[in-house]
Amino acid sequence: MFESPNEPESQGKRKLHPLPRGLVELYGLLAVLFVLVPEWMAGGALLGLPGGTTGDPLPVRASAWRRVPELRLASLSLAQLRHTARRLRLWGYAGARRDQLSARVLRRLKRTKHWERWLPPEL
Repeated sequence: MFESPNEPESQGKRKLHPLPRGLVELYGLLAVLFVLVPEWMAGGALLGLPGGTTGDPLPVRASAWRRVPELRLASLSLAQLRHTARRLRLWGYAGARRDQLSARVLRRLKRTKHWERWLPPEL
């Protein structure tokens, strides 16, 4: 249980035994079989789907993105959100976390009559 100070392991000079070359090659083969082959199969399956090779454009944003302020705030970057808070004259917006800042901006926007003009335009 306790080692004597004369043993080489207690002096910090442990000798590491390398794995046999065959075992390393086996691990490499298993990695290819379990990781790369399923990725190749999934890629081939995606190419077989209609529209898989053309890269369909993203759908046009729904009208809810224009009507619901929560969705518009969620799509803003943190810099845009802070800029909006600055325009709304919120105090302490620079040190607030994203969720806190979104909640504060949302409360302020709901009090205003035309909240759309305070948010940046849609991309």
